[in-house]
Amino acid sequence: MSTRKPRGPYAKTAAKRKMILDAALAAYAEAGSRGVSVRDIAERVGLTDAGVLHHFGGREALLTAVLEARDAAAAEEFGHEDALWRADMVAEAARTPGLVKLFVDLAAAAAEPEHPAHEFFTERYRVLNERIVRALGAGRPATAPPSLAGTADADWAARILLAATDGLQIQWLLDPSIDMADDIARLRDVLLDSLGAGKPDV
Repeated sequence: MSTRKPRGPYAKTAAKRKMILDAALAAYAEAGSRGVSVRDIAERVGLTDAGVLHHFGGREALLTAVLEARDAAAAEEFGHEDALWRADMVAEAARTPGLVKLFVDLAAAAAEPEHPAHEFFTERYRVLNERIVRALGAGRPATAPPSLAGTADADWAARILLAATDGLQIQWLLDPSIDMADDIARLRDVLLDSLGAGKPDV
């Protein structure tokens, strides 16, 4: 496997894409729930709207890349395997309502198979479901059943937690007084108790 860094036009394009995504994440973090336009992002990087979209192939592809960058940043900060169990990760999401709104809006649009974000969301749910199932297996106490990972109950718990997380985001956008982190932590503990698994440390 080569360790050489990209050179020439490809390296410049990759660097420009990263610069645009960093600017977009910052814009969404500061925007509240009002949303962010392509022009908002373009102004931050000194490009035209068309110049920004050129690096992604279109607006929807740009927004999908923003969510991919958000997930990558969250995984780096909170860890890959147990992220959805962590109340502090949900609390962090509540500090960036612009990104929460983008996620909700794009998730609904991505139900259409031809949408640029369709593959991203399909793969995202598959991977997160697998991680939660593994977390259920790894977190069980000695008195629990020999293995929860791979069982129908573990798959069910993973789906319920993912569904609740996404649904709470919609309710929270409508009513910011909802404590998403606390609600998810309480549901997580109920699910773990129902399966005879131990509660996580966070």
